[in-house]
Amino acid sequence: MQKTKRKALENAGWKVGSVTDFLELTPEESSLIEMRLALSQALQKQRKTQHLTQVDLAKRLGSSQSRVAKMEAADASVSFDLLIRGLLVAGANNTDIARAIGQSSK
Repeated sequence: MQKTKRKALENAGWKVGSVTDFLELTPEESSLIEMRLALSQALQKQRKTQHLTQVDLAKRLGSSQSRVAKMEAADASVSFDLLIRGLLVAGANNTDIARAIGQSSK
């Protein structure tokens, strides 16, 4: 955010900060959210790289297209286990998954 815009908002009585500040997240909670987002983005990228539709991936997982959409949207109802399983089913390996998680901390 530009300094002038930030200053104007603060002068108008607004509190400016990060999502972490607003939700009062611990560093651990913030890291988990970043990991979930990174895994979800990696899943979508891997699926597209393999030229799979959400329906194709859902069939391989024994799930539904709407569940895959939730996985790719980092929905809170999706477990880390399912995200990782989805990546593996889509052809990712352990190194790919580690790389995705590693990028979440940058």
